[in-house]
Order: sequence, then structure tokens, then C-alpha cells
Amino acid sequence: MTNKIFMSLLFVAATLFAVSCNNDADDVRDEAAQEAANQDASNTFTTQAPNEKPAQQQAEQVPAGPTTTIEFEETNFDFGTIKQGDKVTHVFKFRNTGNEPLIISNAKATCGCTVPHWPKDPVPPGGTGEIEVVFNSRGKSNKQNKKVTITANTNPPQSFVYLKGFVEAPPKPADNKPANQ
Repeated sequence: MTNKIFMSLLFVAATLFAVSCNNDADDVRDEAAQEAANQDASNTFTTQAPNEKPAQQQAEQVPAGPTTTIEFEETNFDFGTIKQGDKVTHVFKFRNTGNEPLIISNAKATCGCTVPHWPKDPVPPGGTGEIEVVFNSRGKSNKQNKKVTITANTNPPQSFVYLKGFVEAPPKPADNKPANQ
């Protein structure tokens, strides 16, 4: 009987200790949240989720420094009709029409089926360059419109080029069952 009382008291003590620790943790969280709210109100501190990137890292990284201008020979390319699984490659040619070196920091497409390649070195004023875009139609069908966003030290910092066309899907296998079954 004494053993049962001892075990019961031990259980009660452990429960009280656990609840007490949770309350302390809640108090610490509440104090931290209040402090963050006070600091947010004075614009000296902003809270951020652990996996969240800062706003400036979420936006495309625009090269710092003076801006220039870019002019494309064409911004739209229609590749016509292709068969599903074909790859289309097109080169968009451009000229740095400004007075500063053109620095392209990124070029990305709306999906993984379209891959752009761009010059990594600065393009001097008056110089020319090329952005090669490869579209892989594997798994695609029907009308396609793909946008490539080019981020550079231009104003505005993003320029766009587009690929469009039609992808023919392979014919579906015929159903060999008789109609009356």
C-alpha cells in the first residue's frame, strides 16, 4: 500500500513539474512575442519564419551600380508546330544600348521545360549578346506559351522574351475491342 501511495505522489509531482515547465515556456514565448510586437511597432525589428527568405533575397537579385538599357532584335519567337518530345532551340540576340556595362544576373523561364542560357560576363556599351532558350516538349501538348524573365542592371530590371507554338501529341492507341462488347 505504501508503494502505491509513493507512486501516486511521484506521478502527481512529475505532472506538476511538467505543467510548470510548460507554463514557463509559454511565459517566455509570450514575452518574446510581446517584445517583437513592440519592436515591430517602432519599425526596428521584423519577425521572420525560420524557413522564410528575407524580402530582398526573394526578389531577383538586380546587379548593383549604374543602370543601362537593353534592346532585343525580337522578343517573340513562334516555333510553329512540333511533335511531342522534340526540342526547340532559339537564340534571342540583344544589344547594350546604354552607356554602362550590361550585367545579366539571371534568366529564368516559367517552367522547367524551358531553359535559358545567358552571358555571364558584362556586355560593354554598344556590345551584343545572345540568350539561348531551349524548350523541351516532352510531356507537353497543344498550344504553348513560355515566358523567359531576364534580370539585369536595366530600368526596369526585368525584360521578357517569349516562345510560342503548338505541340502535337502522339496519336492514342486504337481500342481493339469490338463495338458490341
